[in-house]
Amino acid sequence: MASQSYVLGVSALFHDSAAALVRGDEIIAAVQEERFSRQKGDWRFPHAAIKYCRSLLPKNEALAAVSFYENPLLKIDRIISNAKSNYPKGAPIWPATLRTLRMIDRELPAWLRSIEPDDDKIHFVPHHRSHAASAFYPSPFEHAAILVVDGAGEWATTSIWVGEGDLIEQLYEIRFPHSLGLLFSAFTQYCGFKVNSGEYKLMGLAPYGRPVFRDLIRENLIDVRDDGSFMLNMRYFGFAT
Repeated sequence: MASQSYVLGVSALFHDSAAALVRGDEIIAAVQEERFSRQKGDWRFPHAAIKYCRSLLPKNEALAAVSFYENPLLKIDRIISNAKSNYPKGAPIWPATLRTLRMIDRELPAWLRSIEPDDDKIHFVPHHRSHAASAFYPSPFEHAAILVVDGAGEWATTSIWVGEGDLIEQLYEIRFPHSLGLLFSAFTQYCGFKVNSGEYKLMGLAPYGRPVFRDLIRENLIDVRDDGSFMLNMRYFGFAT
């Protein structure tokens, strides 16, 4: 894509919705929806953040592309596959699941087309590729190893990439429900904080504690392999239900 092309990036419908406008390797604007809505961690589609970013688009300039931070079809595949494999235990989460599916299937396409009516300009980027790109492209490196670790993006929870020039290529991934991010969120909840909100509090408190449960955790909750990969003992976790 030409260096003078403008691209709008959108993140929404999970937590901390946001929008960004970039031109080549230059960040023109990046803002969270909560700055406008005054609702902390606002997860809703970022209409106001997008409006602000587009206000900085020079006159007579059009967007070359609109990029959404995950692939909705892969996310739907995980949600439905997970619900089927855990039936009927996941019944309590079905109302929220159906609302999520309705937003992804019906409302998200309409919102994105309101920004850019040309479907060819709308791109759904797998979540971990979005993370890898956000780390590699602004960096000063032409060649890099890239590690992405989070809760879950579509199916991937941990992924390894290689960056070469303008390209990033995935080499390996660990899939849901085995997730270091969700393991951390489980402890966040166990300590009385809100998931997807209070993790930073737990992180801040960690240096003040002593690792008295480290061996218990390693022996019972997670199996870390010699190559660095891992599996969780799902007897102790309810991510799927």
